[in-house]
Amino acid sequence: MKSSTSNPNQMHHDETLNRLTRRAFFSQTSAGLGAAALASLDTGSALAAARVGGLPQVPHHEPKARRAIYLFMSGAPSQMDMWDHKPAMADWFDKDLPESIRQGQRLTTMTSGQSRFPIAPSIYKFSPHGANGTMASELIPHMAKKVDEISLIKSMYTEAINHDPAITYICTGDQLPGKASLGSWLSYGLGTENENLPAFMVMTASWSGRKEAQALYNRLWGSGFLPSKYQGVALRSSGDKVLYLSNPDGIDPHVRRRMLDSLGRLNQETLDRIGDPETNARIAQYEMAFRMQTSVPDLSDISDEPQHVLDLYGPEVTHPGTFANCCLMARRMAERGVRFTQIFHRGWDQHGALPKDLPNQCKDTDQPSAGLLTDLRQRGMLDDTLVVWGGEFGRTIYCQGALTKDNYGRDHHPKCFTVWMAGGGVKNGVVHGETDEFSYNITKDPVHIRDLNATILHQMGIDHERFVYPFKGLDQRLTGVEESRVVSEILT
Repeated sequence: MKSSTSNPNQMHHDETLNRLTRRAFFSQTSAGLGAAALASLDTGSALAAARVGGLPQVPHHEPKARRAIYLFMSGAPSQMDMWDHKPAMADWFDKDLPESIRQGQRLTTMTSGQSRFPIAPSIYKFSPHGANGTMASELIPHMAKKVDEISLIKSMYTEAINHDPAITYICTGDQLPGKASLGSWLSYGLGTENENLPAFMVMTASWSGRKEAQALYNRLWGSGFLPSKYQGVALRSSGDKVLYLSNPDGIDPHVRRRMLDSLGRLNQETLDRIGDPETNARIAQYEMAFRMQTSVPDLSDISDEPQHVLDLYGPEVTHPGTFANCCLMARRMAERGVRFTQIFHRGWDQHGALPKDLPNQCKDTDQPSAGLLTDLRQRGMLDDTLVVWGGEFGRTIYCQGALTKDNYGRDHHPKCFTVWMAGGGVKNGVVHGETDEFSYNITKDPVHIRDLNATILHQMGIDHERFVYPFKGLDQRLTGVEESRVVSEILT
C-alpha cells in the first residue's frame, strides 16, 4: 500500500502547513473570524463610496460628522476654575470637605496622608454668557463667547485616578495598555478621504504652564490589536515633520521609487509565502510614506493662509508646535480629508501653584480653540466636523498642600469633570449634567467616558455595539463590555 505522503496533493498541503508560522496561522484565522463577524453587519450606504479603505459595512447609519478633531488637555483641567462655577465655596474657604461629600472615595497617595482636606474656592471671576447665561471663567474669555455653539458636559466621570491609566482608558477604552485607540478604530472602520495622507494624525503641542508634565506614550494613538497601518501618524514641530519621511542624501524620488518597487516585490513574496497580514500593512505604509513626501510639505506650509485667518488663532499661530499652530494644522488636515486629528496639550497637572500655571495653560489654548471653531464655521465645515475638548479626569475642590487666599493646588478627581463638544450634529448652547456645590459628586445626568466614546462613534456613523474586532477569543470594542450609551440629549 502506498503511503499517503506519496500523494502529490497531500505533499503540497503538508509543505504549505510547514511554511505557516504559528503567528501567521492565528493571524489568518483571526482575519477570517473578523470577516465573518463583520459580514453580519448591515451594508453601508453610498456615503462610503468616495473614501479610500474602511469597511464596506460601515457606516452603520448616516453620519452627522465626516471627520473629528480632539483637543486633549493632558493632566486634567480644573473644572471649578474654568467651567463648573461654585460660588457657595467662597464661604467655605479653609473649611474641611465634609465626609458626607467625600463619602470615603478613593484618594491618590499625594493627598491620602493629609490630616485635613481644606476647601480652596476658585479665585477667578465667573460671568454669564450666551442666550442661556452659561457661566464661564475669566480665564477663558474667547471660549466664553462660544457657549452658544457648544454642548458643555459637566458630569463626566471615570474610574481611573492616576494619569497614565486614565489617559489610556479614555483614548483606548481600557486602563491597561494594548488596546486600539479611538483614532485607529475610526481609521479602520471609515478609511480616509485622501490616500496621500494618513486617516489618523497626532500632534503634541508645547505648553506654558507647569514644566514637569506627564509623559505621553505612542500607545495612546497606537493601533493595538488592529493592523499597524491604522495607528496615528505623529506630525512633528521641528526637523522632519514625519520621522523617516525624507530621502537620505544622494537619493532622489526616482531612485526611491525603484527601491520601493523592489522592496514591494520582496514583501509580496513574503506575504504569499507566510500570509502574515502585517506584511500587507508594511507594504501599504511604505507606499503612504512615498506619497506623503509631497503631501506633508504642502500640508505644513501655511504661507497661503490670509492674515485674517491667522488672527483667529492668536499671535503664536505661526510658531510651529504651539497649540495655536496645531489647531490651524488640524483645520488644514480636516480640509484635506484626514479622518481624525488629535492634539495633546500637556501641563494641566496643577497639584500646586495653580494660580501661577493655570492662566498660562488657558492662554495657550483658549483663543486657538475658539479660533478653530470660527474658522471651521466660516468654511462651512463645522456642521460635519466634530470637535471635542477635555482631559482624562478633574480636580479636587480641596487643596493639596498649603492653602492661602491667593495660592492653592488641586489633586486628581475622577468623579466629575467637564468636557465640551461642538459641530458634527451636536446641539448648540446646551449644558448637560450637574454636580454638587463642591464639584465633587454628580447630581444629574452622569456621563461615563465610555459614553463619550460611544457618542463620538455614533456621530461618525458607527454603532459602538456592532463595531467589533475579534482578538484573543473576544469581540473587542472601543467601549468594552460594560454598559455604555450615546448621549442623545446633546445631539440634534
